[in-house]
Amino acid sequence: MEIKVPELAESITEGTVASWLKQPGDQVEKGEAIVELETDKVNIEVPSDEAGILSEVMAAEGDTVRVGETIAIITAGGEAAQQAATTPAPEQKEAPVAQEAKKEQPAPVAATEATSVADRPIASPAARKMAREKGIDLAQVATQDPLGRIRVQDVATFEVAPREQAKAPQAPAPQATPSAAPGKPEERIKMSRRRKTIANRLVEVQQTAAMLTTFNEIDMSAVMSLRKRRQEKFVKDNEVKLGFMSFFTKAAVAALKKMPYLNAEIQGDEIVLKKFYDIGIAVSAPDGLVVPVVRDADKKNFGEIEKDIINLAVKARDNKLGLSDLTGGTFTITNGGTFGSLMSTPILNGPQVAILGMHAINLRPVAIDAERMENRPMMYVALSYDHRIVDGKEAVTFLKHIKDLLEDPESLIFEA
Repeated sequence: MEIKVPELAESITEGTVASWLKQPGDQVEKGEAIVELETDKVNIEVPSDEAGILSEVMAAEGDTVRVGETIAIITAGGEAAQQAATTPAPEQKEAPVAQEAKKEQPAPVAATEATSVADRPIASPAARKMAREKGIDLAQVATQDPLGRIRVQDVATFEVAPREQAKAPQAPAPQATPSAAPGKPEERIKMSRRRKTIANRLVEVQQTAAMLTTFNEIDMSAVMSLRKRRQEKFVKDNEVKLGFMSFFTKAAVAALKKMPYLNAEIQGDEIVLKKFYDIGIAVSAPDGLVVPVVRDADKKNFGEIEKDIINLAVKARDNKLGLSDLTGGTFTITNGGTFGSLMSTPILNGPQVAILGMHAINLRPVAIDAERMENRPMMYVALSYDHRIVDGKEAVTFLKHIKDLLEDPESLIFEA
């Protein structure tokens, strides 16, 4: 039985083999996970649909694999026993590079034979196998992989049009940058697929959206007073604490209802206005910030929102967020104040067209009237928006409405 990369999500077409949970020759039970795949959003475990022996793996850890691609073979019954007897033990895979070098020597790839193992092109095991079988010199194969790794599809493309590919410049493999101070200690860490995706999307948003940011400040006295008065009863009724994020979530929903173009996205030449309010909340995860989604925030009370946020934060910390937790948000809130940020310019979480940034609360002198100054707990807030569909007037009005609601938090009962 072939183990194939399953359908991951509508927007995800490939993943990276994070780790093999079983090795060739291992017994596999029906439904038991055999490999963990890392995608742009989450890690998923791929189970076997049948019991048997894992007789072959067709992708190494770190390889990029596409949806529908066969990555392993499970053999059942007597055939499994025979296959298991001839399958190398996992320990034999300790030095795959050396073994591959020996196997490749007879192959008609003169350029590869003449080079040392260290100088060989970077390629996946499946790509090397195909190249050996077809007598293709990997040094002549171009690749579009950002890390310069040659993949199966690159070899297949070269086989169809080798002349055209030979003329095309090969994507250079990443080379070590000369150190400015020779002999100084440094460490190189390979970026995870998720980290690379975050980096690429942040750059993409900067290049495609007409992003602007507007700022305001909020006197948090009323919210802090309300939390203090109601905290004990809130905890008793909901078994969670009343935090600031539920106030901002409800205020954002109320403002989005008044300014619907901030709860939208651009699709081609159309503006899609969302008539629902799925609010993304940025939380910390092992590989950086992720944005799980509080669904139907307009229909939930403060207690339900706080519970959702806590549950999502725990799942993010434990790396257990699913695709359903991370997709489909219509607006995002991020709280740099958690890390002490006083002010920042949040970057859009595409394809959304607006994001609200919260910051640290600090006592600052505020003019109460013409004659009085008082120290008040103040927070700077920032709204980044896509100027292609959101005008400055709408953005400023949106942020001002959030300010007004939070400085009179009882009004959230009637608006959100």
